[in-house]
Amino acid sequence: MKKSNILSQYAKNVVSQNGEDGIIERILEILPNTNNWCVEFGAWDGKYLSNCYNLISNLGWNGVMIEGNSNKYRQLQQTYKGNEKTYLFNRFVNFTGKNSLDNILQSTPIPIDFDILSIDIDGNDYHIWDSLKIFMPKVVIIEFNPTIPSDIAFVQERNIDVSHGSSLLSLNILGISKGYELIGTTLCNAIFVKKEYFSLFGIENNSPSILWDTEGEAPRVFQLFDGTIVLSKGFNLIWKNVKVDTYDLQKIPKYFRFNHDYQNIYGLFKAILFKVIKKIVYNFK
Repeated sequence: MKKSNILSQYAKNVVSQNGEDGIIERILEILPNTNNWCVEFGAWDGKYLSNCYNLISNLGWNGVMIEGNSNKYRQLQQTYKGNEKTYLFNRFVNFTGKNSLDNILQSTPIPIDFDILSIDIDGNDYHIWDSLKIFMPKVVIIEFNPTIPSDIAFVQERNIDVSHGSSLLSLNILGISKGYELIGTTLCNAIFVKKEYFSLFGIENNSPSILWDTEGEAPRVFQLFDGTIVLSKGFNLIWKNVKVDTYDLQKIPKYFRFNHDYQNIYGLFKAILFKVIKKIVYNFK
């Protein structure tokens, strides 16, 4: 049984989705030299499933909240109306240019080593974190695709129009390259801390397979002698509630699946013709 995700015992929601509010509070009890600044995007209305709302509204923190959708941004403005410690931006964060995260943050008084960065944009999370070069937050909370097993390194295409997500393992590799260590997970968020603070958390093994204690068993894929592809179990597509059954992933049409290696077109044609005739005869019985 996995027992190394020690921060999970502090999980609780004020408005967060999977216990992040309580985990953040515990992390801040451990971190030294905090400056009470946080950043979140896409922020929605600034409250719904937010990892920063509790810090800003209930604990008096300074914040930078970024939301690209104009309707949600108007709601964001209402949430923080009159709050002079919160900087709001109606932007879609990009990898480069004026809408890069570095450039947006440079237009605010936020310190380089601010405390909390929350990234949740359902796709390019990896690439946005990778693009951050100037600012070095102490803690990064970043979404990963929870359907990808912890031993698979997958990074989606670096394209704002693509929403595939990246694996926890890939985010861990990126985090290490940027000077961070994994300290915990929730259902689909990885939590990293700057390497200099890692020893304060008393974690002996911080590999993704250990710290992701809510990881489910992913279906395995195998093939039969005739070319049929089979899943070890069915599953539902994430957010779509569409069932994928064990025989749904076929590359070769049924009439081309044979339990033999045909060396020429003539042999293949005879085999297909035989199957067609057999099916016709069977249907007329």
